[in-house]
Amino acid sequence: MTPSLQVRFSSVQSKGKTAALSAAVFVLTLACAPVFAGVEEGRAKAAVCGACHGVDGNSLLPNIPSLAGQPQQFIVTALYMFREGKRVNEQMSPFAEKLSNADLKDLAQYFAAQKLAAPTTQAAAGTVEKAAAITQANNCVACHTPSLVGQQHIPRLAGQQQAYLLDQLQKFKAGTRPEFDGTMTSAAQALQTADLPLLAEYLATLLVP
Repeated sequence: MTPSLQVRFSSVQSKGKTAALSAAVFVLTLACAPVFAGVEEGRAKAAVCGACHGVDGNSLLPNIPSLAGQPQQFIVTALYMFREGKRVNEQMSPFAEKLSNADLKDLAQYFAAQKLAAPTTQAAAGTVEKAAAITQANNCVACHTPSLVGQQHIPRLAGQQQAYLLDQLQKFKAGTRPEFDGTMTSAAQALQTADLPLLAEYLATLLVP
């Protein structure tokens, strides 16, 4: 287990800590499994995902996230939470509940290997300056990396759908968005509600390889 992941898990509160750590080990084990034919296996299994998440995981729907280029461990974690009922969504829950551990691994390997399409719009100069300062001041870059492409079980934000980002930020701020260890809910409390649209616009328009 990497040092940054150990730090992340150490922040889990004592209530439910054993269950959370057990789930973390399970997710990490799947995510770190050898790739081998997983990408091609995942490609076939991901065919049904294209209707919402787009071809190769590049969503064209504002409220549906792109999966292309997301960290493999993050995708495993998200699918695991949907499968286990830790997150609930009208479309995702019925799909995920049928997935095996091998399916989680294969889908994660496939989407992580896909290239995220470049943003088609640019944020205003004033938005970029202010939002970039917010990501620094609130330590977003500490977890999501300086380029905001995510790592391990932490999602990529750069180039994600703007409407989806705003919706998730608002839910974290309100404390209604289920997550793995409570880190984002805690972090979002320091964000100003008026700054959330600026952050969503900035993140969605970041051009990162």
